[in-house]
Amino acid sequence: MVSPAVRTESLTKRYGRVLALDGLNLSVPAGEVFGFLGPNGAGKSTTIRLLLGLARPTAGRASILGTDAGDVATTHQHLAYVPADVALWPQLTGAEMLELLARTGPGTDRTYRNELVERFDLDLSKLGRAYSTGNRQKVALVAAFATRAPLLVLDEPTSGLDPLMEHEFLRAVREARHNGQSVFLSSHQLAEVEAVCDQVAILRAGQLVDVASVSDLRRLHRTEVTVSFTGTPPDLTRIPGVQAIERTGAASLRFTLTGPPRPALQALAAADVAGLAVREPSLEEIFLGYYGGTR
Repeated sequence: MVSPAVRTESLTKRYGRVLALDGLNLSVPAGEVFGFLGPNGAGKSTTIRLLLGLARPTAGRASILGTDAGDVATTHQHLAYVPADVALWPQLTGAEMLELLARTGPGTDRTYRNELVERFDLDLSKLGRAYSTGNRQKVALVAAFATRAPLLVLDEPTSGLDPLMEHEFLRAVREARHNGQSVFLSSHQLAEVEAVCDQVAILRAGQLVDVASVSDLRRLHRTEVTVSFTGTPPDLTRIPGVQAIERTGAASLRFTLTGPPRPALQALAAADVAGLAVREPSLEEIFLGYYGGTR
């Protein structure tokens, strides 16, 4: 029987009086891209520190590929980690850092590493102190993906990347899954997780709210639409996907839209629309709207 890539059992962490993680029970199947989703402060980074053996649990346990997470010497031979804020050696060039990381990690596919360097448009001749935030992130991502490690632990890995590089990141995640690797992706970006994950766990205030497939996750999508009219606003109460309709003025409405937008657009096309604004709510707003303020 294949061990889960990650397993936690009643994993709990307190920092003084602060309960950062509260009895987390989670099983991440091997060979999947698993999203770990939640607003800032939900406990995602605390969980990752426990998985990496960088902190000790107050209660419960965690394992990596069947090995206790506290056995750092063993588990770190089978995983690669990318933090949200990458720190580099300021006096080393990018090439020297990749070589150092290749020698200290679980091994490196150098041919694939060279390909990733080109795809991420990474200048290896620069010193670490000269790299921008995005380029520091690229160094860590190239090093991690090139290991071909059985487990990739990625904590907010795209901070500082431009949209083109985010596309390359998602491509590399898909390649890792195709290669049989497991990816544990912590993020607060719903779209990023939606694009590549098989399943997601939703964490809020240190507690596991839900584990769902990506198709189930799409029920959380709510787009906020504000519309002004030259005449009387239309009645949208029976339009599929239109919810939480609010009158914001004598000739303006605000509502949320889920699912296909076509019925709402058809209804608006028949009205005298003077202005329209669309806003994607933050993940935290989505959670508060979907799960309520006390859950």
